[in-house]
Amino acid sequence: MTARLAAHHSRFYASRAGFEQLKYRKGGINPIAVGAVAGGLLAGYLLFKTSGRSSETAKDYGTDWTKVDYNKVYKEIADLLEDDDYDDGSYGPIFVRLAWHASGTYDKHKRDGGSTGGTIRFHPEASHGGNAGLDVARNRLEVVKRNNPYISYGDLYTLAGVVAIQELGGPTIPWRPGRLESHSPKDCTPDGRLPDGSKGADHVREVFYRMGFDDQEITALIGAHALGRCHPDRSGFDGPWNASPTVFTNFFFTELINNEWVPKKWNGPFQYVDKATGQFMMLPADMAFLTDPKFRVYIEKYANDEQLFFKNFARAFSKLLSLGINFPKDAPTYEFKPIN
Repeated sequence: MTARLAAHHSRFYASRAGFEQLKYRKGGINPIAVGAVAGGLLAGYLLFKTSGRSSETAKDYGTDWTKVDYNKVYKEIADLLEDDDYDDGSYGPIFVRLAWHASGTYDKHKRDGGSTGGTIRFHPEASHGGNAGLDVARNRLEVVKRNNPYISYGDLYTLAGVVAIQELGGPTIPWRPGRLESHSPKDCTPDGRLPDGSKGADHVREVFYRMGFDDQEITALIGAHALGRCHPDRSGFDGPWNASPTVFTNFFFTELINNEWVPKKWNGPFQYVDKATGQFMMLPADMAFLTDPKFRVYIEKYANDEQLFFKNFARAFSKLLSLGINFPKDAPTYEFKPIN
């Protein structure tokens, strides 16, 4: 274990004993999830209005990837990660989710979707069920957009995911700039393209095969569940996957294999908790990786070899962020050096 990763572990409760110190703070009010249909429509309207103002700023300047200092942007995003009053003390996990959901709408058959355009900030895409709560991440990143008006939202959101992975102890993620900017909600992708945590292996493959991933890449990507937690006011599910939700590790795989998982007894959607403590959770879709023979091969490999997981995750996550993007020919590939 590197000194940098060890420091992260000690700071963010990387043991079961340390887990007892975790503060179960909520991540603020989620306007998308509050209320029923009327509340959802109001939230969507407000998101559209707010995003409209932001996109007008971008239109006034005209996004231009050649005018952006990406090392400066990296540092500004890194400075936004820590906050003792948010969740487990870091915005990193929700930045990763934002980058993932902005990119994971790509359809290789229709050749649309993905992070180009930054359409996840517009209604209706912003208020799709799978994107509930991501307004928290987008709002957090607006200061970076104001400071760097030439950066496109697609570049900003995907770079935020890269920063979060690296600064929370994960591998270096190759990243390229040059995503175009959209100013119209008409460019939003249809609902239903993101994974549903309540479903099984067939659904997982359907979603990720549509993007162009194979079983090995899919399993590597699901390892990002080492970060963060589920929120009842967002996904409906509740709890972290492990005791160090702000450190990027292979803990998703080790916890999945080493714990005995039982159905959680509560009034929420069906999910699993570890039998020993009831403090950690798995989604039905997570459990599919344990029960599906082809997925399980990679689960066991990554549980036993964190460096192999890091290597394969970096490649798959970089691919995810690039889906559907026609990068400028002269756009370089960045490999940023972690700050912490």
